[in-house]
Amino acid sequence: MKTGTLTGDPLHGEEEVTSSRWGGRKRQYIDGCTIGFCILGGLLVGITVLALANITMAELANPANLLRVAASSEVIGSILLTFGAGASAVLLLILFGTPLAYVLARSRPSRTKGAIESIIDIPLILPHTVAGLLVYLLLFMRRGWLGAPLLEVGIAFEDALPGTIIAMLFVASPFYINSMREGFEKVPIHLENVARTLGAGTFTAFWTVTLPLSLRHMYSGAILAWGRAIGEFAGVIMIAYYPFIISTLIYYSFTTDGIRTSRSIAFIVIVVSFVVFYLLRRMTRYLGRYDDRV
Repeated sequence: MKTGTLTGDPLHGEEEVTSSRWGGRKRQYIDGCTIGFCILGGLLVGITVLALANITMAELANPANLLRVAASSEVIGSILLTFGAGASAVLLLILFGTPLAYVLARSRPSRTKGAIESIIDIPLILPHTVAGLLVYLLLFMRRGWLGAPLLEVGIAFEDALPGTIIAMLFVASPFYINSMREGFEKVPIHLENVARTLGAGTFTAFWTVTLPLSLRHMYSGAILAWGRAIGEFAGVIMIAYYPFIISTLIYYSFTTDGIRTSRSIAFIVIVVSFVVFYLLRRMTRYLGRYDDRV
C-alpha cells in the first residue's frame, strides 16, 4: 500500500507528493495570483531591461569607442571620486544619523517628534535644484552662515570636494535615518531593560544589544543612501560643479561631445554600478541573519 506526504506552500504555490514505495515524485504548480503578481512586477523590470538592452546593443556595435572611453583617466577618476564622495557622505550619516535614528525610535509619539521626522523627509519631496539652493545659497557659499566661518579656517565648499559631500549628505540622509529608525523600533525595548538590570548603562546597552541587532538595517540603509548620493546631480552642480562627479561628467560630455561619448560613459557607469550593488546585496544575506531574529 502506498504511503505519502503532502506539503504545500500557498505563497510559492509548491506542492510535493512523496511515495515510499516508488521513491519520490514532486509536482509544482503556480497559482493565478502568483502569475498575476509576476506579470505586474515584470512590467517594471521589463522597462529597465529594455532600456539596458538598448544601450548595450548601441555600445557593443562600436567596441573600440567604448574601450577608449573606459580607459580614459578622466572617466576612471570621476567614477572613483563619485563613489568615494558618496562613501564619505554615508560615513557622516552613520556617525550623526545613527544617534538621531535611535532617539526617534525610542521617543514617544509627539508633535515635536512628528516635526523632526517631517524635516528629515524634506529632501525626499524637494526638487533637487531647490535642495541645492538650500545647501548652497543659505549655508555653504563663501558668504553663507556656515561657509564664511569655515572658509576662514581653510575649508571651502564651492567647487570643492567638501561641497560635493555635503550635497550628497543632504539628499541621502532620509534613506539612512528612516532605515535605522525602523531597525531600532524592531528591537524590543525589554532587551535593553534586561541589559540595564545587569549593570549596563544606556550607551552600553545600545552598543552591545540594540546596535548589533540592527546591523542589517544599518547596512541596507547605508546602501540606499550611498546609491542615492552617487546618483545626485542637480544638488551637486549648484555648489560644486568641479571636480566632476560622474553625473556632471556625463552632462558635460553630452553638451560638448554629443550623445556618443556621454552614452559610453553612462554604459560604463551602469556596468560598474550593477556589479558593485550586486555584490553589496549578496553580502546582505550574511549580515545579521541570526542576530536580528529576536
